[in-house]
Amino acid sequence: MAGLATPLWADIASWVLILAGGFLSAMGGLGLLRLPDFYSRLHASGITDTMGAWLLIAGMMVQAGLTQVTIKLALMAIFIFFTSPTSTHALARAALATRLKPWTRAGVNSLDVDAANRERLGGPPANPGAGSPSSTTVTAPSP
Repeated sequence: MAGLATPLWADIASWVLILAGGFLSAMGGLGLLRLPDFYSRLHASGITDTMGAWLLIAGMMVQAGLTQVTIKLALMAIFIFFTSPTSTHALARAALATRLKPWTRAGVNSLDVDAANRERLGGPPANPGAGSPSSTTVTAPSP
């Protein structure tokens, strides 16, 4: 096997897969640096690193041809397929259990943004009966 050269199509395909996997993994690393909170970072790294690893392994499988190395790489890909999303989910659940709050813009309430968008688009106001006598709460008389 040492003296056999891989065909040109296999070299091209493997390098396209390896470069795409490297690009996705680098984007996941950039997402870790640029995104504002734990949950966003976890999402960026979980998605891109799983797909990046799959593309890298697929490129190495094409480069290796049909050998024992290909079987080992396929087993690694299956392992990554199950463990990466599972670990990402476990980390997110642990953060949620410790009450780690997601990032929000300072001073912006999502309900205020929804009300402003409704008014801007000409829709009904968020609380149509606010301030009117019909919107006041009526309590039953005590016996």
